[in-house]
Amino acid sequence: MESTFLKRFISTVGAGVLGSALTIGVVVNTDVLQPTAQQEKTAAVTDSSSSKTPNFMQTSANASNSLSDMVEYASKGIVGVSNFQTTGNRFAGSSELSEYGTGSGVIYKIDGNDAYIVTNNHVIEGAGKIEVTLHGGEKEVAELIGSDALTDLAVLKISGKHVDTALEFGDSDQLRAGDSVVAIGNPLSLDFSGTVTQGIISAPTRSIDVKTTAGNWEADVIQTDAAINPGNSGGALINTEGKVIGINSLKIAESGVEGIGFAIPSNDVVPLVEEITKNGKIERPYIGIGLADLADVPYMYVQHLPQEVNGGVMVTSVDPTSAAGKAGLKEQDVITAINGSEVNNGMELRKLLYSELSIGDKATFTVYSGKEKRTVELTLTSNSLVE
Repeated sequence: MESTFLKRFISTVGAGVLGSALTIGVVVNTDVLQPTAQQEKTAAVTDSSSSKTPNFMQTSANASNSLSDMVEYASKGIVGVSNFQTTGNRFAGSSELSEYGTGSGVIYKIDGNDAYIVTNNHVIEGAGKIEVTLHGGEKEVAELIGSDALTDLAVLKISGKHVDTALEFGDSDQLRAGDSVVAIGNPLSLDFSGTVTQGIISAPTRSIDVKTTAGNWEADVIQTDAAINPGNSGGALINTEGKVIGINSLKIAESGVEGIGFAIPSNDVVPLVEEITKNGKIERPYIGIGLADLADVPYMYVQHLPQEVNGGVMVTSVDPTSAAGKAGLKEQDVITAINGSEVNNGMELRKLLYSELSIGDKATFTVYSGKEKRTVELTLTSNSLVE
């Protein structure tokens, strides 16, 4: 439904595109003279004080709470995820499914004969077939339960006949900078399956701009210096208790940038996964319009706007059956605010719409049609009504 002017300057409008335990070892040197009585008294006082310090821990590989034991257990809940897509010329009868890319996933639930896996949406997006490789090497074809491009999450289901371990989610709200973590996944390819890297929480909360196939989005993430490379996506960021506190999703891959990885916080993952499992998607408020950031629109289409309009989004298409269509929004209208809150670009509009408003809410849009300023009121509907 896009008008001619849109096709000249935008091709993807409105749908453009997301450690280890810190240990302190104490070495005791036994090659010394026997202590005097005074030294024994002093040592007793020192030992009494040290026993109350919780930061000292046994680091032997044989200890029940060792890092190695935790990783050995957690690794059983990490899988490889292969995305198969059609290649060749299907019209010539030579098309076939071949492996397009690989990532990682986390088994988080075993329910009867089924096992459920959370991974990243971008790992499975566009797949004609999804294959899961378990810790023991067994391969299972997975069913896609649902996915969400904005939050970069997807839920898969496989047969549970070879699955005996499901990992537990931890509380990401309790994270602090400096906490030890490990990342487990399959960097580069399944040839490196089960790779473990360690690091710390660099920052418990960050907001970063990402491009997804559902539009630009501001994602809330955990920052870590544990190595996260292509193929780690969808794997687990795990605390020293062996609990999943994040799903690895992004890595800044710019020249000269190292040690900056990101994970979706577990406290965000859990409710999203539950909704995806139930509905196959994340239900969000729906307006019914395509958008372009005003800053990206050629001058010839915005020259008639008043000088005070410095930001906003231009309507590029309207679904006539949607709330926007029924309320009278038209192509080339410019939205500058919703309920009095400024909207400078499409990402801000989505953040406001999805984070501050709910399905059924009434919303007042401040709109410019050329120099004419007006308000448009509509009731937000659900994207679940959109085929």
